[in-house]
Amino acid sequence: MDQVPAGEPVLAGTFTVNGHPAVVLFDSGATHTFLSKSYALKHGIKILSHHRTGFPCRHWVNGQTIVDIGPENFVINPVVLPHQGIDVILGMNWMVENDAILHVGSREVQLKSKVTGKILKVHIPEQKHLEATVNTSELQEIRKIPVVCDFPDVFPEELPGLPPDRDVEFKIDLIPGTAPVSWRPYRMAPDELKELKTQLQEQLDKGFIRPSSSPWGCPALFVEKKDQGGKRLCVDYRPLNAITIKNKYPLPHIDICRGYYQIKIGEEDIPKTTFSTVYGLYEYLVMSFGLTNAPAFFMYMMNSVFMNELDKFVVVFIDDILVYSKNEEEHEDHLRTVLTR
Repeated sequence: MDQVPAGEPVLAGTFTVNGHPAVVLFDSGATHTFLSKSYALKHGIKILSHHRTGFPCRHWVNGQTIVDIGPENFVINPVVLPHQGIDVILGMNWMVENDAILHVGSREVQLKSKVTGKILKVHIPEQKHLEATVNTSELQEIRKIPVVCDFPDVFPEELPGLPPDRDVEFKIDLIPGTAPVSWRPYRMAPDELKELKTQLQEQLDKGFIRPSSSPWGCPALFVEKKDQGGKRLCVDYRPLNAITIKNKYPLPHIDICRGYYQIKIGEEDIPKTTFSTVYGLYEYLVMSFGLTNAPAFFMYMMNSVFMNELDKFVVVFIDDILVYSKNEEEHEDHLRTVLTR
């Protein structure tokens, strides 16, 4: 068993669950709430099972698990999974139900009291030694897994170009009566201008963008890539987002740029994505990072694609897909189903 290297601080703390200390993670990237199987067995929490012919058994806890957070207690109905290191994961279903807002910088969780209706703010001390354990003895390169070898097109190093036409496209609905907004390009240093030329050409070659003569225009800028280093071309869409009708689905800011590029923008909304540079105007044909409703639409698309499999053998974590099965043979069938979507 190897230790996963520590990364950015996570919003996790020690709370009581059914009167016992538990490590609780607030995870806005999880669609559901989860309970560690080992924690449930250790503290006598009854695990229920649901069998459906042709599908794996689903385990969960129903109405007998209480998490104490600040002065309030919350009943949860978690799915039971054999994860380690974290006892409880409070996902989006719990956050929506309790109007929870995460403030990662100040390490606070804002909740609405079901008793008084008042807003509660709970500070979460940093877990300095919180680590997850992973069995690395059986890890394989993804391309060496037999099932994956049958689907080489699903795992490209780079997206080859425009995604195929689909029934649903990303829309940008504006507040009635708004007019096009246009901002001048931001100034860039010489090295940034060189990188701008390179990335513009790459996106033009792949068909992700095209030259524009739109009256719209938001300024382009670069942000640092946290994981790989280098710079990512982004657009400051704040002027456009300010006049866009917001999707009510609560989601965090997430970094799934390549996932966005797999979703086309509706033809009538393409001009609204126009961004300004010193080399001219360009507009996106695919969903761009920074658009206000993009995360919620991406989550909607993921859930739509796997609607028939959700909670049967698939759980979606924004752009990550968990496939769970009773045995290896069944898991291979489930993987094939997912990879053909």
